[in-house]
Amino acid sequence: QVQLVESGGGLVQPGGSLRLSCADSGSFFRVNAMGWHRQAPGKQRELVAAITSGGSSTYADSVKGRFTISRDNAKNTVYLQMNSLKPEDTAVYYCKGIRPWGAEYWGQGTQVTVSS
Repeated sequence: QVQLVESGGGLVQPGGSLRLSCADSGSFFRVNAMGWHRQAPGKQRELVAAITSGGSSTYADSVKGRFTISRDNAKNTVYLQMNSLKPEDTAVYYCKGIRPWGAEYWGQGTQVTVSS
């Protein structure tokens, strides 16, 4: 069974940085699109950033210029570099993989808290 395991979450002060990692145990990582989503308390889960198998990326307007998604196919890992963090970035962050045929699979989530 394919698993996604996120790491790198934690508590950070406003203006600080964190880098999230998501390791994929499957065999198809390099052909999958990958994404980061987040869910704050009482809110719907939303897309933060996504990256195609070819390396093209897209971002939510709220994180453009602050967050960067990247992937290392040799390590089966996708990253989310988060800079200039704000309290409204506080959420559980989830990694998602999308197979070429559309099937999706999720990680268990990692908590990010931005607070002074």
